[in-house]
Amino acid sequence: MAVAGVRLKKWTRAQWHRLIDRGVLGEDDRVELLDGDIVEMTPQSELHAATVHIVSDALRQAFGAGFAVRVQSPVALDDRSEPEPDVSVVRGSQRDFRSERPHAPDLIVEVALSSLETDRDRKSSLYARAGRPEYWIVNLDEMVVEVYRNPVRDGIGFYDGWSYGTVQTLHEGDHVSLLAVPGASVRVADLLP
Repeated sequence: MAVAGVRLKKWTRAQWHRLIDRGVLGEDDRVELLDGDIVEMTPQSELHAATVHIVSDALRQAFGAGFAVRVQSPVALDDRSEPEPDVSVVRGSQRDFRSERPHAPDLIVEVALSSLETDRDRKSSLYARAGRPEYWIVNLDEMVVEVYRNPVRDGIGFYDGWSYGTVQTLHEGDHVSLLAVPGASVRVADLLP
């Protein structure tokens, strides 16, 4: 909540890393950097945690060799943002990211129960602004997968007017194609608990 006349500090990724290196922020601190703001992450329920692993297993099979599926690991989107999406898929192998964070995931997935509004508004706009071609929300309230594609600057999105031009809601019997792997798809049922 903003207070009139009070300016809040916007953090850069470099400053964020200094906080981590100096022990101000540790691994037990459930926070992420979103457009310069240090934002507390929502605690996970058992359903959320299980779904994250179900999604990561399905995506490992669907993407195959040449891609790394990362679970709740930081992504360097830009110099003001380092979110920790529930699942991200990047080209290469896990060893490619021993000393630096990936910055251009082919797919980002958030699992949403209590975080649905944030994932639809803040996170989708942030990922669109970063030019990420594909973003999914596994919506546990409605047991659907929301597929966001075609990032556009339309003046509507939360961050600098960025959002996704195409949004589809897919149900258990549907398949979702993978933009990064032409001809490949995953069953929505395989992404749901």
